[in-house]
Amino acid sequence: MANHSKSPHILNTSTNLLGFCLIVLTSIKVARFNNATIIDDFTGIAALLLMASCLLSFLSLKSKNDNRSERLEQVADYTFLVALICVSITIVFVSFNLLS
Repeated sequence: MANHSKSPHILNTSTNLLGFCLIVLTSIKVARFNNATIIDDFTGIAALLLMASCLLSFLSLKSKNDNRSERLEQVADYTFLVALICVSITIVFVSFNLLS
């Protein structure tokens, strides 16, 4: 059995951040912001990347092949990193939108 050191953490954190993205997207839709397209876009991209990261880390945990499991975990890790960058950009845009 492969050593899945990062996969459970990626899966757990990705699902939590995915919930955050969905809350941001829902808030934007409910508040009907007209100028929130950039926030909308980055949050949507982050949500898609987080879903991919969740799926990849889950598949890594379930894989019986150690090499495949490690590859899936590595791809999930990099996908998660890109998603974190998108979430960070979203947070900056939301903060400046609230401050202006």
